[in-house]
Amino acid sequence: FFEEIAKFRAARRMWARLMKERFNSKDPRSQKLRTHAQTAGVSLTAQQPMNNVARVALQAMAAVLGGTQSLHTNSMDETLSLPTEEAVTVALRTQQIIAYETGVADTIDPLAGSYFVESLTDEMEEKAMEYITKLDDLGGMLAAIDEGFPQKEIAESAYTFQKDLESKEQVIVGVNSFVDSKDNADIPLHRSDPELESKRIEKFTAFIGRRSKENVQTQLAQIKRACEDGSNLMPILIEAVEKGITIGEVSDVYRDVFGVYRDPGLL
Repeated sequence: FFEEIAKFRAARRMWARLMKERFNSKDPRSQKLRTHAQTAGVSLTAQQPMNNVARVALQAMAAVLGGTQSLHTNSMDETLSLPTEEAVTVALRTQQIIAYETGVADTIDPLAGSYFVESLTDEMEEKAMEYITKLDDLGGMLAAIDEGFPQKEIAESAYTFQKDLESKEQVIVGVNSFVDSKDNADIPLHRSDPELESKRIEKFTAFIGRRSKENVQTQLAQIKRACEDGSNLMPILIEAVEKGITIGEVSDVYRDVFGVYRDPGLL
């Protein structure tokens, strides 16, 4: 909880300094970090999903205390299905209760001065700058990805978390502690209309049938040329989409020209 608050505070401080000192920004407005936050989907559990209401509320409160400008709260049942209307409403009401009943958004940086939060903020900034320096030394993020550095860091973090989970060093209520055999019994789940798939296929087939094959090939050829010669793709993509080219067809061109990324660690 406090670490999340410190993360937002450290990010604002780092953004302001890096924009000014590293990128020589002249407009003070560009030194203001504007942040959208979403509660952690990875923390939602399929077991005892009602517990996710409390998790989301605490995470949302941390984001607000940290100073986020906008916020998305996850629904309690998103590990099981698309959220139901009732679950979405609870997620929305969670934000509204924080906004209108607690008063926490009425004060800028309300935990400033807390010895614990200030210490965590300093530590967070220090550790983040170590990563930035490491990435710079590797030649930037693209070079780091080619070397497998971020992939290795993520894999090690996931391994450590799983090990702590299985040893109960990290307690997840309802998963490895306080387990209930009922789990998600009686939780209503969103069910899609079974006829929706056939209707969408029919509609898409009709859409494809109305297009000019010659025009489609022309548009795709233009996209391919732009990919190959480094032209600005955006105006070409906008024109292509307006003329009925699909995302799938554009993606096929990208794969044809650029290939498909392969994790260096898996090669």
